[in-house]
Amino acid sequence: MLCACSGEQFKLEEPPQSPESLATRDFSASALSSRTGDWESKFEDIQVDEAESTLKEALSLNYEEARALLGRLEYQRGNFDAALQVFQGIDIKSLTPRMTRAIVERTRRRKPRSKGDVVPPGIMSMHSVSLLVEAILLKARSLEELGRFIDAAKECKIILDTVESALPIGMPEGIGEDCKLQDMFHKALELLPNLWTKAGFLDNAITAYRRALVKPWNLDPERLAAVQKNLASTLLYGGVETNLPLQYQVWGPTTPKNSVEEAILLLLILMRKVASHEIKWDQEIMDHLTFALSVSGQFELLADHVEQVLPGIYKRAERWYFLSLCYSAAGQDEAAISLLKKVAGSSEAKQTPHFPSFLLGAKLCSQDATYAKEGIQFSRRAIDLANNQYEHFRGQAHKFLGVCYGSAARASASDSERHVLQRESLNSLNHAALNEKEDPEVLFSLSLENAVQRNLEAAFDNAMAYTDVVAGSTGRGWKLLALVASAKQQFKDAETIVDFALDEAARMDQLELLRLKAVLQVAQEQPKQAIETYRLLLALVQAQRELQAKNFQQAENLDSEALAERKLETEAWQDLAIIYTNLSWWPDAKICTDKAKLIEFYSPSSWHTTGMLFEAQSLYKEALISFSLSLSIQPDYVPSIVSTAKVLMKQGSQSVPIARSFLMNALRLEPTNHEAWLNLGLLSKSEGLLQQAAEFFQAAHELEMSAPVLSIV
Repeated sequence: MLCACSGEQFKLEEPPQSPESLATRDFSASALSSRTGDWESKFEDIQVDEAESTLKEALSLNYEEARALLGRLEYQRGNFDAALQVFQGIDIKSLTPRMTRAIVERTRRRKPRSKGDVVPPGIMSMHSVSLLVEAILLKARSLEELGRFIDAAKECKIILDTVESALPIGMPEGIGEDCKLQDMFHKALELLPNLWTKAGFLDNAITAYRRALVKPWNLDPERLAAVQKNLASTLLYGGVETNLPLQYQVWGPTTPKNSVEEAILLLLILMRKVASHEIKWDQEIMDHLTFALSVSGQFELLADHVEQVLPGIYKRAERWYFLSLCYSAAGQDEAAISLLKKVAGSSEAKQTPHFPSFLLGAKLCSQDATYAKEGIQFSRRAIDLANNQYEHFRGQAHKFLGVCYGSAARASASDSERHVLQRESLNSLNHAALNEKEDPEVLFSLSLENAVQRNLEAAFDNAMAYTDVVAGSTGRGWKLLALVASAKQQFKDAETIVDFALDEAARMDQLELLRLKAVLQVAQEQPKQAIETYRLLLALVQAQRELQAKNFQQAENLDSEALAERKLETEAWQDLAIIYTNLSWWPDAKICTDKAKLIEFYSPSSWHTTGMLFEAQSLYKEALISFSLSLSIQPDYVPSIVSTAKVLMKQGSQSVPIARSFLMNALRLEPTNHEAWLNLGLLSKSEGLLQQAAEFFQAAHELEMSAPVLSIV
């Protein structure tokens, strides 16, 4: 009967006698009766033929609404195939223009209508539009359940296209009060990017997320935050680089240039919402922000946002630990250690010990000899906890303890204390090696400490073991191995090791190995070959500087490497100055010292090299001035202390006591300095203390025969 009235023929199977069919039948009758009541009020002003047309349209829609309801019931029962068959009977393509027009007309007038203000005939009700939108949404969900994600996304996109074409500036306020259209549309906004993600089209998913965010669709704060968070996570982890379309680039030069920057912007907006209590705390937002700022190197900004987190989210020890990680990554180890001291302080004495903080404190202190004593305390606390609960970290704690003991020994002014600390250092490192047999860092630290203590055979064996474990992939292992070989006076073998390592090492390691090779050539009395090696080193440094000047962004990202290159270039000029000084090529030596001071004027080693040049020219007054400048920059610079004593010894007996005090101070700072022992022996010989002089000469000879060509630490 309904089909005949609408003027269309539909082939319907006999509906089963079930509650679903009854519900459909009841809805159609009630909907028809309710609409008839509305139409009676319009007959006064509308022509009969227009009323007949409106009636036909309404009766035709009842069929679509019935299928929408039946499909909903099948979907709710989990019969996705049946639901899909029902929904496919709805001619969405022909209905979408009418739906769009209905949304436009029904949302245009939000003020109370006057008596003559009538909606044009043939316009769907918002209830009908909502029901059809829900049908499309459930059809998309049914396709999703059946694994047809692309088809589901296309269906879902129909909803967005229909509503957006009707509401190009966004969803008006209050539209959700009369019908479910807004709720259905919000669900479609959230569903579409998920469907594209499941289908593997991440660029389409990102576009769908952006589409949900660029216009005011009246999403509540939590749902809007969820969309922003999901977009940020897709941009971060999706592996797809999609730049913002031109119509979205409204921030000018501050527009995000890549996916990571866009994700960071979204996450910072979310963190601001959390701080202002617009949305609830979400740990995932902080996790995503931590990852994004870490990969982009913005650790200080991350620390700022950790500090802004409201109290109660993190425990105090956890917050301090988190901040320490940020500051440490930003190169501010002093600030990081200061925060970790709070974790070990009295305020946390009654709290559960935070083991990660102690282990991190031990690690940071092991990297800076200034904090060796604090590192010993952190390491001991970590070892105590490791013995009870964190046994798998015991080897790491012993490694840090051994390194800190070694650093403390080198800074100690007492011989007895130094021997005790050196013994404890080797004991801790050997203990770490038993627990962490395959840890290359333990092997490297053990080799380094043995080399410092002149246990050359053990140092060489551990250096070889380290190189084997890392498969020769790091330049520092080869460098240590070559230095130990040079300490054994095997200069040719050391140069062969360096040549082998040059082919395998990274660029920065290559520069350091080239300098080591030049120093080894000097030790073998090959100054011309050494000069050529230094020229190659300086040419590589200059080429890299020119390359970085062309790529400013890359230069910004390589600050630490640029500083290392600058230091290496300064050392190369200083080494060349010493070579030319020994060859009595004064003008060339002067040029090299000036080059070194031009790079780093306030460098004690540069002024020390200048003093050596003056001393070689017998300009002792100028030499003393240069050595004094060196010591004014760094009072404990041992080479300048020894050289000052040498110059004072040449100025007569009245300066002998001062020279002796300088040499004793040098030995207090560096007991293994063979030049200090040699000059102390010469001083004793000049005073007639032959037995004492012989002992000093013997010590100088033994130390020189076990001294590497460059300082190991």
